[in-house]
Amino acid sequence: MQLDEIFKAYDIRGKVPEPLNAAVAYYIGQAFAKIIKPKKVVLGHDIRLSSPMLKQATAAGLAEQGVQVFDIGLCGTEEIYFSTSHYAMDGGVMVTASHNPVNYNGLKLVKSHSRPISSDSELLLIKDYVIEHYQQCSEPNIHVTELIPLDSRQDFVQHLLGYIDIPQLKPLKIAVDPGNGGAGLVIDALEDQLPFEFIKVNYQADGTFPNGIPNPLLAQQRQSIIQAVKNSQADFGVAWDGDFDRCFFVDEKGEFIEGYYLVGLLAQAFLDKPQTNGQPEKIIYDPRLLWNSVDIIESAGGQAIQSKTGHAFIKDAMRKENAVYGGEMSAHHYFRDFFYCDSGMIPWLLVAEQLSQTQKTLSAFISDRKAAFPCSGEINFTVSNAKACLKEILRIYQQDAIQIDYTDGIGIEYPHWRCNIRSSNTEPLLRLNVESRQDIALMQKKTQQLSEIIEKF
Repeated sequence: MQLDEIFKAYDIRGKVPEPLNAAVAYYIGQAFAKIIKPKKVVLGHDIRLSSPMLKQATAAGLAEQGVQVFDIGLCGTEEIYFSTSHYAMDGGVMVTASHNPVNYNGLKLVKSHSRPISSDSELLLIKDYVIEHYQQCSEPNIHVTELIPLDSRQDFVQHLLGYIDIPQLKPLKIAVDPGNGGAGLVIDALEDQLPFEFIKVNYQADGTFPNGIPNPLLAQQRQSIIQAVKNSQADFGVAWDGDFDRCFFVDEKGEFIEGYYLVGLLAQAFLDKPQTNGQPEKIIYDPRLLWNSVDIIESAGGQAIQSKTGHAFIKDAMRKENAVYGGEMSAHHYFRDFFYCDSGMIPWLLVAEQLSQTQKTLSAFISDRKAAFPCSGEINFTVSNAKACLKEILRIYQQDAIQIDYTDGIGIEYPHWRCNIRSSNTEPLLRLNVESRQDIALMQKKTQQLSEIIEKF
């Protein structure tokens, strides 16, 4: 992996110590200071063993340019989003590689108001600066920098509690699985203020990941939370990735819930709340799977607005539309009152509130939606020629389609089924999603047909 390859669409991520190391982090800090021109920046890190070193090097690069550097310590990405906006910082840096392998690490960067720094904004300028200076002097003299401690967790927790009506909550039993990441730190801070009983598995923060990389999108990494729900007869289960900006749900039967259906559920949660301005609330959704989300949003009196997939695009759309909520089927959920950022904590609190208020089970919420709009879930393919593959799919399917949508990849819609095929923004993959209207056999048939075409490439 070359140095330029660690600069992704939305963040910086690569193997440690090559190509990502203290020197690279130092130059990232310098570049951030020179290009963004902040006066105050907040830093935090995840549980990976290399994270404190990379954070300290980034801080040195910032401090040498005259930036005040505040440290919130071991945290989740959303705590950097919170601290940047809540304390009126000029930027924030989170050292994390989320769900990547143990020998990886990375950095997520935001500027004031927690606005993302991505390849569509200043990240390419930072990339050019880092590469130029690293090539000139790969071993800079990195001075130890005294960081300004900032204890933000209690303010963060109080903000989280503002999304729910605590007196209306029932004493639910909730299984929680941080995957040895950092989510347990926030659960511990919330626990005394909520009427829930938490069943804790893989709970101790441990950067060696003794139970595997925390990535609940992988079936083998869901087994602990599924078993915990079944063994404890919990009302539902929640699992997180390493920096806990995404959360994943298991219902009371131990069934994993496709992230797509959570978008509709959370949209419903906001649309059920009293509206203050009398205008329909706007909800942002991504174009991979959409029929269920649009149906729920419009039936509840909301306005459904489509955005290209990816956190920078979703956040821009939410700011432009002043949307109350935005959801991606990949388990990223964005909230207007959370500075238009994504959170892995707010979703499960809202789900717990809905279960408390309706006294319905989570499976009851989801089963009707799965029957109405069955979906394939996202299927990933490694292909050698994505453009040729997409061209062939269009040739075969476009003639009888009622709509072709190019918002993100290619969306092809028929009266009773639709699909979306897109290239990944972060990996060399082609991603397929298929959904239908009340016809699981049709969805499965079309999924198989499209899969066979893609596998030829």
